[in-house]
Amino acid sequence: MNTIDRSELHTLIAGGGLTLLEALPEQHYRKGHLPGARLFPHDQVRALAPTVVPDKAARVVVYCASDTCDNSHQAAAELAVLGYGDVRVYVGGKKDWEAAGLPLER
Repeated sequence: MNTIDRSELHTLIAGGGLTLLEALPEQHYRKGHLPGARLFPHDQVRALAPTVVPDKAARVVVYCASDTCDNSHQAAAELAVLGYGDVRVYVGGKKDWEAAGLPLER
């Protein structure tokens, strides 16, 4: 699976043209998520993908809680199976983002 680091993700968020997905349950999303991220629980990918990411050519980044959380990898792999061609995982997730002093949306 292709990955993305915090610096590149920060640049992409600032520039737009990105679909950012949080692969955690709703209660974690509501506590705070990366700017512009959509709720996208890893166990609901098949049901949510057609409406959340209708364009299979879209640039997609999936993340979860931290580098020890596997939800983002599972969601990204499922998106690839569904035919999405530009999917990357932000491995550090919310933990890495916050550790750098970057804000979450609530």
